[in-house]
Amino acid sequence: MQAGLSTRVGQWWESIPFLTSAVVVVCGAIYLICLLVGYDSFYEICFLPSAVISRFQVYRIFTAIVFHGSLLHVFFNMLALVPLGSELERIMGSVRLLYMMILLAISNAILHLIIALVVSHNPFHPFPELMDECAIGFSGILFSMIVIETNLSGAQTRSVFGLFNVPAKWYAFILLVVFQFLMSNVSLLGHLCGILSGFAYTYGFFNLLIPGTSFYSAIEAYPWLSSCVRRPKFILCTGGNPTGYIPTYSGQTTTSSGILSGNMWRNLSSWMPQRETAPQSMPQQDSRFPGRARTLASGQSQTTLSGDSDANLQARLLDENDHLSPTENVARQQVLDGRRPGLDNAVVAPLENPALHQSTALPDEQIQKLVSMGFEKTQVEVALAAADMDINVAVEILMSQQG
Repeated sequence: MQAGLSTRVGQWWESIPFLTSAVVVVCGAIYLICLLVGYDSFYEICFLPSAVISRFQVYRIFTAIVFHGSLLHVFFNMLALVPLGSELERIMGSVRLLYMMILLAISNAILHLIIALVVSHNPFHPFPELMDECAIGFSGILFSMIVIETNLSGAQTRSVFGLFNVPAKWYAFILLVVFQFLMSNVSLLGHLCGILSGFAYTYGFFNLLIPGTSFYSAIEAYPWLSSCVRRPKFILCTGGNPTGYIPTYSGQTTTSSGILSGNMWRNLSSWMPQRETAPQSMPQQDSRFPGRARTLASGQSQTTLSGDSDANLQARLLDENDHLSPTENVARQQVLDGRRPGLDNAVVAPLENPALHQSTALPDEQIQKLVSMGFEKTQVEVALAAADMDINVAVEILMSQQG
């Protein structure tokens, strides 16, 4: 019984991606050290608007999110982080998720400062105590991640602790109210700023601050990070893990589910305010198995890539397409689609007469929409040409290249 329990705990821990498990370890270790040495001067490291403004103690933006006030505080925060962080990290990659957490921490702090200043100095009914409110814990970022994950999932309703269902767009706000009533000493403003930052990220207001894939790839290539990149739990933004574990949710025996279904890519393509989402029923995937093949959902058709070799070949072709015309790219995609299963390692030769294939005009509206999501324009043109102007399939191709 004991051996079985320890084995299950070990398997559960190994299933948590690198960054998510690292945050759990760091927050847990910091609380344990504070407990052992008797440190409880949280007023020195919490997010305190008056101290940040008057003494410019900007370090509080980051110290506040890794320190926790009690055992239950750190336990429930980390318990909520594991499923949220794992799901987002497998989609974004470890480095990209770390960048998103830093961005959310800064935006939460800025919104906290602005709201505290406005409310505490308003001429009608000032609340000066907001400037001296000491906020601590990781829950602000957790609320941002809840908003982002809810939008990516495409779900119409969400369950609140299994008791009742609420509309997905109000899920974070319902949790905010529930926690405010159930728990004492909860920072309403800190959680509210987390929700606002999550919506700002979801609707593309941070797009100018989000770098391209080359930025994350350059960080992953740093020598000092090589020991982390080689770990099986580390997820590359490009999807090409040197240890052989490619977390791209692909497999022959399973299909996409929930956050990883076609609805997710449809939500990704509508991150800007003008969203046009159409719900589609997708088969459910067993959550125990990430799988090894992608399902491309596009209106009336679905295409499943049948193995890692196909996905890798498509990624290589997309990399080479930077130097090819759209007509050649369409031909290359046709070669890929018609490739026999026994030719996994075959090399596709350059076409000698691309003029024989019909050229495709790329609509500017679709190109601009994908560029606004953070993809490079050249790769967008290549993906649209390869997808026969189907924006959903183009998003899937671009995401498969980035991991």
